[in-house]
Amino acid sequence: MVWPWLLLLACGWFAATVSGAAGFGGALLLLPVLALVLGDKSAVPVLTVAQLLGNLSRAGFGRRDIQWRPALLFSLGAVPASLVGSRLFVAMPTPLVLRAIGGLLLAVVALRHTSFGRRKVPQRLLAPAGAGVGFLSAIAGSAGPLGAAVFLGLKLDPQAYVASEAVTAVLMHLTKALAYGRYAALSRADVLRGLLLGGSLVLGSWTGRKLITRIPKRGFSLLVEALLIVSAVSLLLGKR
Repeated sequence: MVWPWLLLLACGWFAATVSGAAGFGGALLLLPVLALVLGDKSAVPVLTVAQLLGNLSRAGFGRRDIQWRPALLFSLGAVPASLVGSRLFVAMPTPLVLRAIGGLLLAVVALRHTSFGRRKVPQRLLAPAGAGVGFLSAIAGSAGPLGAAVFLGLKLDPQAYVASEAVTAVLMHLTKALAYGRYAALSRADVLRGLLLGGSLVLGSWTGRKLITRIPKRGFSLLVEALLIVSAVSLLLGKR
């Protein structure tokens, strides 16, 4: 069991580096590897604990750049919705949900290249958007690309975008972890595995923070859109 975990920790560092630089993508990269090592049902709770540490470190490294108002408005919808979704996760199949997220991501990228999509997202829509993302995140393991698409529409600087989105992710993952524990979907062994994996995510968040300061703003936008498309295709074509 040593070699699979060494591979998993290396993948965790790489995935967190990507999400630390782009604001999302780590869970989608890490979930297939985690499912291969631990099995499908344990993968989501373990990833939730690990992502809690990873996103907490992202928010911590970028604490001076956090835009608190949009982050808290988004969380106002995301936290209760993720609690509801966590309750349904125990018995609900996820393939259809994941494919729906994939289709929605492609629609979001296409919309961004229209005059309507280039407008700044109104803050009054943040709480409803957060509710949708929080619910889907709890059921499917992660809906980070959807949350990233919302925050990208706020036209924030890259550092502020990554740090602010990380705050919402911390609150959602904490809610999900507590709910999974309440409904027996998170064991003590899962918590320990999640904490171990989370250590590699903290290191990756630091690496990603260093990278983001070297990416031009236009290049950053193209990078995020490219990752959204890759995420969408993987969700649409993935075998589950």
